[in-house]
Amino acid sequence: MIFRIDRDVLAEAVAWTARSLPARPSVPVLAGMRLEVTDDQQLKLSGFDYEVSAEVTLEPQSGEPGVVLVSGKLLAEITRALPAQPVDFVVDGAKAVVTCGSARFTLLTMPVEDYPSLPAMPPAAGRIGSDVFAGAVGQVAVAAGKDDTLPMLTGVRMEIEGDTVTLAATDRYRLAVRELKWHPEQPDFQAIAMVPGRTLADTAKALGGTGAEVEIALSSVGGTGEGMIGFSSSGRRTTTRLLDPEFPKYRSLLPTEFSARADIPTASFVEAVKRVALVAERNTPVRLAFRGDEVVLEAGSGDEAQAVEVLPVDFDGDDINIAFNHQFLLEGLGAIDSDVARLQFTTSTKPAILTGGKPVDEGATPDYRYLIMPIRLSS
Repeated sequence: MIFRIDRDVLAEAVAWTARSLPARPSVPVLAGMRLEVTDDQQLKLSGFDYEVSAEVTLEPQSGEPGVVLVSGKLLAEITRALPAQPVDFVVDGAKAVVTCGSARFTLLTMPVEDYPSLPAMPPAAGRIGSDVFAGAVGQVAVAAGKDDTLPMLTGVRMEIEGDTVTLAATDRYRLAVRELKWHPEQPDFQAIAMVPGRTLADTAKALGGTGAEVEIALSSVGGTGEGMIGFSSSGRRTTTRLLDPEFPKYRSLLPTEFSARADIPTASFVEAVKRVALVAERNTPVRLAFRGDEVVLEAGSGDEAQAVEVLPVDFDGDDINIAFNHQFLLEGLGAIDSDVARLQFTTSTKPAILTGGKPVDEGATPDYRYLIMPIRLSS
């Protein structure tokens, strides 16, 4: 097996494929990256850990067919450090030689016959712009749980009804919901899938920014069989197994009536929360007091360090004192993608809704909603 390819093209493809490789593989070959030059002169790089697969297809400058398995992490480190010259890759017996300019590396190969076959791509379900997809997933995945002992809270729920996709995630302390449009293969297509949040976020980010469309493929969605979801764009494809579709009935958690509403410039709000939070202990809240045309931010109390800051606000409704985990609040503000942050309240002990901007239609439901649970203040 021999191929020659541009260094930047190879380094980017190797880095993308290496993302799917397990940090602690159950068997040594799963740490490997499979490289294949096909009979039609295509170079395919792939990785698989029985949960997530990734494959990139490239067009080398030249090549001779063959297959090899080498350490994916080592290959990624090598290709990232190579000079900006064409790369020659040659398999010689049990070794692979990588040459680029005056640099030369020899890698031991791994038994390719022990490497598992990549799963087939599920049936195509529809398409969506890569930038829209990456933005929407980033807004929702921030609320996905990190506790693997509660797997249903580590996923992002994907609900598809015709040309509308609803993404939702929660870790019990906040809930993020985003609705967006896509192009389904069938106009009446319906499906529900629970996608691992970390994998979905990494995939969306990696496929975003290309300007191309992402094709989404689904199998066994919403049923009892083992489901799989796949994403492909610009010569890259990845698949992952779906989680159990069980998920909280989140729509009933979203309030529809409010006693107060505050519009605050997002940038100044973020900076103020960051400053006040400097004195907040890990599990202590930032307190917000909305009065008239201002909000008072406070943290710390008693003999501890304290901070206070006042911001102007466009406020309507009953005065309210409420407190939030500052990190959850900052992550929500970072996700709304708007110059103005809108907070809507019912009471100081019930969830608040954070959205972006002043909507053109005040009665319309925003595309993105971030529900955040308050921290009860001691009287």
